[in-house]
Amino acid sequence: MKRALTILAAGASFAVPQTAFADASVGFERDYGAGSRAELPPYLQCVPYAREVSGIQIYGDAHTWWDQAEGRFQRGNEPKPGAVMAFRPHRNMRLGHVAAVSKIIDNRTVLLRHANWSPINGRRGQIENDVRAVDVSPGNDWSEVRVWYHPLQQLGKTAWPVNGFIYGKKARPSGAKSQIAQAKTSPKPSAHFASAFTALDGNTDSGGKFASLFAKYGN
Repeated sequence: MKRALTILAAGASFAVPQTAFADASVGFERDYGAGSRAELPPYLQCVPYAREVSGIQIYGDAHTWWDQAEGRFQRGNEPKPGAVMAFRPHRNMRLGHVAAVSKIIDNRTVLLRHANWSPINGRRGQIENDVRAVDVSPGNDWSEVRVWYHPLQQLGKTAWPVNGFIYGKKARPSGAKSQIAQAKTSPKPSAHFASAFTALDGNTDSGGKFASLFAKYGN
């Protein structure tokens, strides 16, 4: 009887509620699902951070955001503060990328807030706020951008393809007469969200708080 109870207890300790992973992206599950579910990857994906700072409630891999936004949010090729820049998959960035626009500098330069772009201090999943992105498309239509890359301390050399911008409540395209869906724009991460990234230069987390973070926000 004692042995049977021990086996049951051991089995229960490895059981993880499936709802905690219901919002995980395909990429996240591919990286994580094959291994133990005892801990989460020690880096932040771009999706939950973009969702947090923009207020645009879209879930799933970054490359699916553009199509998911159709019929739900306004879309366009004009950057606006609070809008989400939706990157297409390119080279080793197979799952795409999403970043929130924080400021317009000029007609070809914006500042972005995003996560999991530059490795900083040798660690992935860093949050970068107010970093430069420049439109390098031949038609000046924001279909290709170069983005600040921390290891180089300058813009990266790659021209990344962009689908366009997804607009929330405070980031509508010029001349838009209606808003199909409105998303509350948060000017900064909530205290709960930001508190998970204070272990290294105020930017990243040691890994211990990610379970509760992903349980709440998904990816």
